[in-house]
Amino acid sequence: MTAAPEIATAESEVLRDALGLLKDREQVAERLLESSRRHSFDPDTELDWDAAFEDGKWFWPPELVSLYDTPLWRRMSEEQRLDLARHEAASLASLGIWFEVILMQLLVRHIYDKPLTSNHVRYALTEIADECRHSMMFARMITRSGAQAYPVSRLHHNLARVLKTVSTTPGSFTATLLGEEILDWMQRLTFPDERIQPLVRGVTRIHVIEEARHVRYAREELRRQMVKCPRWEAELTRLSSGEAARVFSISFVNPQVYTDVGLDRHEALAQVRASGHRREVMQSGAKRLTDFLDDIGVLRGVGRRLWVSSGLLAK
Repeated sequence: MTAAPEIATAESEVLRDALGLLKDREQVAERLLESSRRHSFDPDTELDWDAAFEDGKWFWPPELVSLYDTPLWRRMSEEQRLDLARHEAASLASLGIWFEVILMQLLVRHIYDKPLTSNHVRYALTEIADECRHSMMFARMITRSGAQAYPVSRLHHNLARVLKTVSTTPGSFTATLLGEEILDWMQRLTFPDERIQPLVRGVTRIHVIEEARHVRYAREELRRQMVKCPRWEAELTRLSSGEAARVFSISFVNPQVYTDVGLDRHEALAQVRASGHRREVMQSGAKRLTDFLDDIGVLRGVGRRLWVSSGLLAK
């Protein structure tokens, strides 16, 4: 059954208005390439990896540590709090590597059928090179910190394998932003904080500067895709993004960190889940992203309910 003429006309006007807001893909990529030429870093030479860590300094801002301001936190010694921050920094770096590897594969899929000499493809390849350096930088920071790497669960590892295979283009860029923007918000609080170890500040500074370009690229492309993709693809993107948010919130801190600093894992997890401060931190970190996704029509229906259940979006 075809839509009434007045409805079809209204829909075409909305589409035309939305298309008018889109920036030229090649011009966006050209600006990002120029920024990459001026502001890219080699972590191996940019950072002092041999410098001794400073006593009493944090590996992660205490306010961003999962147990902050809980009854358990108040019972912990300062030494144990510092140690938990060190392990959580390693856990987040491990999560970052996992996301970077997924993102690199999604970007390769995205450009496979696109003109290989275009600015858009050239920038995607530039971003892949950035992500390779970031993954090596995070891995080196984990090793240097003396903590272990914290992989995600086998279930989530294999769910990501499915995502990398079947994800639609808008679904890929939504997942990209989910993996980038919350950690970026936290890192923007970390690198100027003089309470933090200099190496961690250096790592987060590099990541924030280079990641700003990646976020711009993903946002522009996702906005374009949500305007132009068929309805079924938009609905699938809404659903898959909600499920990705749920997985992300579960995987954000590996529960093994609590065991590794001598805490009861079940008590720690219960207190994190009950923590109003932690809920506020996660929702604040996600707000810029959820506002954007709401604006372009991703946070609707079942997908929105999944975002709320993840704890990243307020009701």
